[in-house]
Amino acid sequence: MKNLKESPEMEKSVAHIIVEIIQYMPNAVVSKTIIKKTTGNVTVSSFDAGEEMAEKISPFDTFIQIIDGKAELHINSQQYRLNLGDGIIIPAHSKHNFNANEQFKMVSTIIKSGYDI
Repeated sequence: MKNLKESPEMEKSVAHIIVEIIQYMPNAVVSKTIIKKTTGNVTVSSFDAGEEMAEKISPFDTFIQIIDGKAELHINSQQYRLNLGDGIIIPAHSKHNFNANEQFKMVSTIIKSGYDI
């Protein structure tokens, strides 16, 4: 699995169609930063069918919204199937991972303020 990241933030004061700013790449997970600040960030990602994100733990709550396709998410061994438009909050300090049984795109928002770091 390739994990491709583009770094700079998106241009400000310009309207964007979020689902169109990132494309699917064969055998890859692609991420693009929309905004990144010390208090949190917003990222859009695309997963090709068959790809997965390894299990990880974030010290912050993370809001996920599916903007294309369907995703499988595991949070602390509980499985969730997320459809287009679905959103879910992954609680801070929870083990989680994504599986792409089909292609999907998501927006992830992490808010770091309000936590003891």
